[in-house]
Amino acid sequence: MVQLIVGKKGKGKTKALLDHVNAAIKEANGNIVYIDKSSKHMFELNNKIRLIDASMFPLKNSDEFVGFLCGILSQDHDLEDMYLDSFLKVAKLEDSHDKIDDCLTQLETISQQFNVNFILSVSMDKEELSPLAQEKVLIAL
Repeated sequence: MVQLIVGKKGKGKTKALLDHVNAAIKEANGNIVYIDKSSKHMFELNNKIRLIDASMFPLKNSDEFVGFLCGILSQDHDLEDMYLDSFLKVAKLEDSHDKIDDCLTQLETISQQFNVNFILSVSMDKEELSPLAQEKVLIAL
């Protein structure tokens, strides 16, 4: 399943995502990964959650980002949830809003195939999203 936490910059998406992931780890049977554009939120995460700073990797576009996620999945068969903060930035979609649906479709396919959930924070208002993306909104701020 792919779910979105949406809202313009400064609306509290990261706090909502951090609250969600820290609550999820209490009931998780598998592992949880939190991917962000930096390691800034390291101390706000439960120590059982694996933080990955995406800026440390030479990702050029959304296809490479999806490959990056698949690499993480291939190394952890117990992975249950992946939280992606600043999704548009880490997935290299900031200037390619027309490719968001393609990326979400790929993530949905991966989610079903490997039984992993993706929860993404997206710096856009719900009304700016396509109908496909709007269906996936968990929280709109």
